[in-house]
Amino acid sequence: MTISNSNFGDQQFSAERDSNQTWRPLRLFNLYRMLLAGLLLIIGAADLDFKPIGQDNPGLYFAVTSIYLLVCIANTFTIAWKKPNFNTQVHIQVLVDIAAITLIMHASGGVQSGLGMLMVVTVAGGSILLAGQAAMRLAAAATLAMLGEHVYYQLTNPLEPAAYTHAGLLGATFFATAILAHALAKKVRASEALARQRGIDLANMEQLAQYVIQRMQTGVLVIDEDNHARLINESAQQLLNTTPLSDKQPLATLCPQLADQLQMWRKDRRNTPQQFRATSAVAEVLPRFANLGEDGGTLIFLEDTTTMAQQAQQLKLASLGRLAGSIAHEIRNPLGAISHAGQLLAESPNIDATDLRLTEIIRTNSQRMNNIIENVLQLGRRRQPAPESIAIKPWLENFIEEFFRSENLNPNNTFITIDVEPADIDITFDTNQLNQVLWNLCHNGIHHGNEHNKQNRLTLQAGLTPNSPSPYLDIIDDGPGVPTEAIDHIFEPFFTTDTKGTGLGLYIAKELCECNHAHLTYAATETGGSCFRITFADPRRRRNS
Repeated sequence: MTISNSNFGDQQFSAERDSNQTWRPLRLFNLYRMLLAGLLLIIGAADLDFKPIGQDNPGLYFAVTSIYLLVCIANTFTIAWKKPNFNTQVHIQVLVDIAAITLIMHASGGVQSGLGMLMVVTVAGGSILLAGQAAMRLAAAATLAMLGEHVYYQLTNPLEPAAYTHAGLLGATFFATAILAHALAKKVRASEALARQRGIDLANMEQLAQYVIQRMQTGVLVIDEDNHARLINESAQQLLNTTPLSDKQPLATLCPQLADQLQMWRKDRRNTPQQFRATSAVAEVLPRFANLGEDGGTLIFLEDTTTMAQQAQQLKLASLGRLAGSIAHEIRNPLGAISHAGQLLAESPNIDATDLRLTEIIRTNSQRMNNIIENVLQLGRRRQPAPESIAIKPWLENFIEEFFRSENLNPNNTFITIDVEPADIDITFDTNQLNQVLWNLCHNGIHHGNEHNKQNRLTLQAGLTPNSPSPYLDIIDDGPGVPTEAIDHIFEPFFTTDTKGTGLGLYIAKELCECNHAHLTYAATETGGSCFRITFADPRRRRNS
């Protein structure tokens, strides 16, 4: 659709350019006419002895040349206004030239004055500017005017020798000039049409190339020899979390990490690029560098490692699913027997309190092992996400109502606040998977906050990241926060600080976010609580994928 609009713009630009190329020759032709009229008027007004110019009838000569110059000056305005149309103006100007030159020639002694040759330029100019049979009509008009003037001159000057042969040769010259000029103009027009078509094709190709580059999911930057960014597409802006490119922005200002890697690559082409993250709000990227000819420029491709990580994760999950499926029955059958035996033992009337405590340990750990197996199987069986557009504010309101009911939370000591700014934020996510992610995070926030405070406070805060339209959602609790030594490991599978946990909740939440092109990160709050941020996909990068 954008390309169609570009084509329309190219056609409009081409039409304006064609108009300029059509009227410009007429301006040059009129400039020649003004110079000719001005020169002839100067010769007559200065009383210069240029025989035979104006010698037979000086009054007629002066009047005609004066009017001729005024008409040429007026034509400059009609050409600028483009009124009347092009063909009409060409016909009028050529016919005015024929009439003026004929009268000037008559005032200078007729055909024998030699001024009739001036009509050759007029006929040639008109033949070039007009197409079709118009050139022949102009030649015929000039020939008739020449012959008519000579006949009238002979009738008024019977003693002068006849020069019909001369007049006839001039007429033949007019027709030959018209034919040659028309043929030449035809070839020139064909060449211009071909050039215009090639120009339109090149403009369309340029528009297409720009469209493809801007819509590529891979980030693209062009860096000149002075390390200034000359081009950056939308994906690169998102991956580097930067604003649109200003004129020759230094790469070191745009992204210092990328500038350092480019410098090392230029020193040693064997240097392997390293993954990096421009800011905590965007994904890790892997740069690739390529030379741009001999001018010292560099083409940089930025690959979102999320896609590669997803592919690796899919392979890992598939392997994990096959492993889990193969051992599930082997574990569940004896686990079920152990759990059942523990229940029967607990119901025995002869069991004492010490043994009853041991049966409780058997039941609790059997249930924990069963939960681990369920979570592992869930990883292996996970379906592909079906992302859809979600208005985040009403969705969060419905989610909180369901969360309160399902978790049997007391509204008197549990407070969950929703803060969305701007209120019309839309995200792209699988609704079922978003529900699972948010349920896990809210459950953890309530659970850990309950251990730390008498009242549970949870804040769901949504907004847009700075310098980017990427939406985010913060889940903020007032609990004790994550221990510093555990922050780097909280998203690892089977890592937990809770003796009753499986260590898969945050891992699954992070994996679900990655599958939906989002990122789950952790940051401690200033008050000591925890903040889990979900940074959703930039709508610019995913709208055309």
